[in-house]
Amino acid sequence: MNTEKNKHTWLEGSLGIFHWLEDAIIVLVLLGMVALAVVQIVMRNLADTSFVWIDPLLQNAVLWIAMLGAMIASRNDSHIRIDILSEYLPPQWHRFLMLLVDIFTAVATLGMAYFSYLALMEERAFNTSVVAGVQAWKLQVLLPLGFAVIGLRYTVLFLLGLVNKRPLHKSHQEVLP
Repeated sequence: MNTEKNKHTWLEGSLGIFHWLEDAIIVLVLLGMVALAVVQIVMRNLADTSFVWIDPLLQNAVLWIAMLGAMIASRNDSHIRIDILSEYLPPQWHRFLMLLVDIFTAVATLGMAYFSYLALMEERAFNTSVVAGVQAWKLQVLLPLGFAVIGLRYTVLFLLGLVNKRPLHKSHQEVLP
């Protein structure tokens, strides 16, 4: 029994560190974006010049913010939902509907992880430089990783739903059969 509790505590601690890391990275990227944008604006207005590398770096940082935001939304199970059917279906169908959404989300995002990985490998083969000699693929590595994390999270939610242990989404707070 004590071993089971230690495993559970270790898992929670590991997830807590991973969640903290996601939060820290999105904050650092956002602060970096704001700082670089301010530097660029000041340089253009006061010195009539700018750093060439800031704009492409900011464009890639937008991708990072979007992916990290999607990862955090999936962590909280608060991604965008088009939830029309649950309004019209009886409550006994909500569990099945949630399972369907979870497996669809998992398959779609794992597919996107795979194809973004293939695109990343092509980008790596071309060895294109984007910012100050940094290859483009290094700035885009978060895309397949982020999609994989989201896909794995929804795979876990699907598996938990199969055994009726899935945490309820806030739009389905009633008890599911």
